[in-house]
Amino acid sequence: MGAIADHLARRREVLAVLALVLVLPLVLPAWFASEDLLRLIIGAAIIGALAVAFDFTAGYINIINFGFAAFSGTGGYTSALVAIHLGISPWLSLLFGLLGAAMLGFFTGLLTLRFRGMYAAVVAWFLALALMGVVQNLPEITRGARGLQVPHLLSSSSNLPYFYLAVALLLFTYLALKLVTESHAGLAFRALGQNMEAARASGVNPARYRIMNFTLSCGFAGLIGAFSAHYIGILTPNIMDTWHTVEILVVAYLGGRGTLWGPAVVAFPLALVTEFLRTNFSEYPGVHLVIYGVLLIVVTIRYPGGFAELWRTVHARYRRLRGSPAGEAERQPAT
Repeated sequence: MGAIADHLARRREVLAVLALVLVLPLVLPAWFASEDLLRLIIGAAIIGALAVAFDFTAGYINIINFGFAAFSGTGGYTSALVAIHLGISPWLSLLFGLLGAAMLGFFTGLLTLRFRGMYAAVVAWFLALALMGVVQNLPEITRGARGLQVPHLLSSSSNLPYFYLAVALLLFTYLALKLVTESHAGLAFRALGQNMEAARASGVNPARYRIMNFTLSCGFAGLIGAFSAHYIGILTPNIMDTWHTVEILVVAYLGGRGTLWGPAVVAFPLALVTEFLRTNFSEYPGVHLVIYGVLLIVVTIRYPGGFAELWRTVHARYRRLRGSPAGEAERQPAT
C-alpha cells in the first residue's frame, strides 16, 4: 500500500506542476498581449522541450550527449532545405527534420555507444563540431554564416499562434517520451543507467536499448529544431554550437535528471531570469552562462536531484505538517 500511495503522490505532483506551469501560460495571452512576452514563452517552451529530450538520454541511460545541439540543428536544416528545394509545405518538412536527425542519431549511436562514460560524450561532441564545420563550409547549399532563409509555418506575423504550437510541442514531447519510459523499454533504460552489467545479466541487450533511446532523443531534437527554424525564419551554423547544448544541459540538470517533467517546468522561470540578465547586463555578454554555472554547482551540491527533488522534499514536509494519512503512515514504524 505504501508503494501505491507513493506512486499516486508522484503522479499528483507531476500533474499539479504541469497544470501550474504549462496550462497557466495558455491563458496568459488573455491578460498580456505583449509580443515580447509571447516570444519569451515560445523560446522557453522550445528550450524546455529540448531539455526533456536531452533528459531522456542523460537521465535514463546515463549518456551525456554533448552534441545534442547539432542534432537539433540537423533537424532544422533538413526541414528547411527540403521545404525550399522540394517546394513542400513546412508542416510536412517537419517530419523530414525528425527523420533526418533520428537517422543521424542512429548511426552516431552505432559509433559512440560502443564507448562508456565520457568517451561517448566526447565522440558525440566531436561529431557536432564536424557537422557545424560542414554546414559552415557549404555556402552554396546552406549559405554558411550568411544564414539560410527558412519559410515560416504560418503566414501570420503574430506570435500568438506559435505560442500555442510551442506549448503543444512541449506537451507532446513530454507525454510521448513519458509513455516510453513507462513501458518495458523504459525499465530497460533505467536498468542500463544504474548498472549496465547487472542489466546485461538480467537479459537486457545494452546496445539495442541504448541506441533506441539515443535515436528517439535525437529524433525529437530534430523535430523541435525544425519547428524553431520555421518559427525564427533563419538558420546559421551557430545553432549547432556547444553553448546551446550547455544551455539545454543546465535546464535538464536544474529540473532534475530522470524526471522529464522537471526540465519542462524549470525552463520557464529560467527563461525569465535569462531575459532579465540580457536586458539589464547587456554590457556583460554571456553573464547568463556564468549564472547558469553557479546555479548548476549549487544545485548539484545541495539538491543533486534538482527542482524535482526540492519539490518532493517540500511536498513531503507539507504532508507531515498537515498530518495527512499518508504522512501518518510514513511516521508509524513498520510491523
